[in-house]
Amino acid sequence: MPDWVTRGVDEYLKRLPRDFSVEIVEIAPGKRGKNADVARAIQGEGNAMLAKLRDQERVIALAVDGQHWSTERLAANADHWRQDGRDVALLVGGPDGLDPRLLSRAEQRWSLSALTLPHPLVRILLAEQLYRAWTLLAGHPYHR
Repeated sequence: MPDWVTRGVDEYLKRLPRDFSVEIVEIAPGKRGKNADVARAIQGEGNAMLAKLRDQERVIALAVDGQHWSTERLAANADHWRQDGRDVALLVGGPDGLDPRLLSRAEQRWSLSALTLPHPLVRILLAEQLYRAWTLLAGHPYHR
């Protein structure tokens, strides 16, 4: 990711308390090109993501066909996730979406927007919204 993305994400994530911490785990995107097999690329990305997931994790797939959540809904979900006690894995797919196996594994599907967003902006948007959800739960004035 470009430096501006890393700086932006780090700014929000450093503000989160330990019990609401976020770890970003990247996988290499599948090879794409003029004659590339897109299904094979998606499957390869899926294999890599599945290898990183732990059995007990709550999986949330970011998908175009997911539910649109307000910040308040995200905060309520995050509060539920914390009370559940499991780690949460938010999955962001490659340019062609997530492997169907990951979508099947997901307990929830969340759509950030009907717009197509580039991965750098998705990363910053997620970091900011997670921070905003935490501030809402904590009664912090940032959310206003």
